[in-house]
Amino acid sequence: MTDFREILPGRGGIVGAVLLDHDTCYRAVAAKDARFDGQFVTAVRTTGIYCRPSCPVPPPRSRNVEFLRTAAAAQTAGYRACRRCLPDAVPGSPEWNLRADAAGRAMRLIADGVVEREGVPGLASRLGYSSRQLGRILSAELGAGPLALARAQRAHTARVLVETTPLGLADVAFAAGFGSVRQFNETVHAVYGVPPSQLRAEAARRPGAAHAAPGAITLRLPYRAPFDPHGLLDHLAARAIDRVERVDGGTYRRTLLLPHGPASVVLDLTARPGAVLATLRTTDPRDVGPAVSRLRRLLDLDADPQAVDTALAADPVLAPLVAATPGIRLAGTADPAETAVRTVLGQQVSVAAARTATSRLAAEHGAALPTALRDDDGPDLLFPEPGTLAGAELAGPARRAESLRGLCAALTAGDLVLDAGRDPAGLRAELLALPGIGPWSAGYLAMRVLGDPDELLESDLAVRRGAAALGLPGDGDALAGRGRAWAPWRSYAATHLWRAAASAAPVIGRTV
Repeated sequence: MTDFREILPGRGGIVGAVLLDHDTCYRAVAAKDARFDGQFVTAVRTTGIYCRPSCPVPPPRSRNVEFLRTAAAAQTAGYRACRRCLPDAVPGSPEWNLRADAAGRAMRLIADGVVEREGVPGLASRLGYSSRQLGRILSAELGAGPLALARAQRAHTARVLVETTPLGLADVAFAAGFGSVRQFNETVHAVYGVPPSQLRAEAARRPGAAHAAPGAITLRLPYRAPFDPHGLLDHLAARAIDRVERVDGGTYRRTLLLPHGPASVVLDLTARPGAVLATLRTTDPRDVGPAVSRLRRLLDLDADPQAVDTALAADPVLAPLVAATPGIRLAGTADPAETAVRTVLGQQVSVAAARTATSRLAAEHGAALPTALRDDDGPDLLFPEPGTLAGAELAGPARRAESLRGLCAALTAGDLVLDAGRDPAGLRAELLALPGIGPWSAGYLAMRVLGDPDELLESDLAVRRGAAALGLPGDGDALAGRGRAWAPWRSYAATHLWRAAASAAPVIGRTV
């Protein structure tokens, strides 16, 4: 199949991105190439409908379509979503994981529900712009301003809640972030062409409709193939905190702290090709959207694996690793503060020792998950919040405890912000200013919290050990030089090197 990507200059090297060139995009649509789902939408002037590139209907004539970067841009132009291909039920664009500019950071924060909680001024403040400046940037880059982008996100959340929960439609309206039932009805009708009640009726008749247990919501989290679930599961299992998370076969269970309260989730990574199945229990349905965003980042579900694999396989040393494990993913985070604490606990110790220390800390300072959110014999403990740890007596070496309390105090006071909208370079600088946080920890958190795809972590002992096993330079500086050819996918290269080192004897070092 022809690859219609163009190579564009990007941060740290080159990135695979879709140029919205009419002929290029139309060839992708004519080929029904699912790799481009989520990267642009096809808007058909004659029907007023927009679709994903792989929509199963016969492709429209070239002269009757235009191609837009986001669903929000299509909605702003007056198009409504195709109810056959559901263009909002696709993986997100990998562009937002790669871009560290205002548009990319804004898209990550909008997906996390920041506009619903803090409004456009709150979003703009997090990004360091005025509301007017941010509106101009997003309109120029994406064809829609922040309100339109948030409206598209609300419409998507509303459709998910309508189709997958028994919530009353009025409850769905407020859970999705709408200010009134009337606004909810009007938006759903404008975006999908039918009222919410018809969306629910159609979903009930759809083959394979998901039915969750009472009090739970079952969601499909789509991804682009290929996908390596077993590598993610192995990573999560080796680090699972007792009573907070657990891996059973192809299933990962954990507790969560979301903006409006605690939650729990069961993720089945192997049950259905093309999607991870998530069974979510929340305190407040307003947390469904943020939960989906965080779970997608945890599993790197918006990645473009073919672009990553193609670039890394060009290196003859990495090519056999790519062939053996296509679709490798970066393990991210569902709770940035938790990951920061775990990173400090994991400095200079083995994975097993870090897991023991973290489980002990959670048992001593964590809170019980409410009974209504528990899944049979699943995890029942919430990881302690930074405010709890900032003033706590912490076990272990005094210097590590001091670093942990300093980190948690900075998070509690708002002096350090860990969210998906941070610029990687700025976050690294703030982390390095904290006592006990060195370059490895700062790079590791950029990789896990922000999904930075271009962090090699060449000082990591396991990365160096994996490199040496492959005949690559084992010295950090020499490996960094060798790894420049892997940009902008050095985080994925590091993951391959970790795998290459996995069969060797355990070592003490920064390998959390």
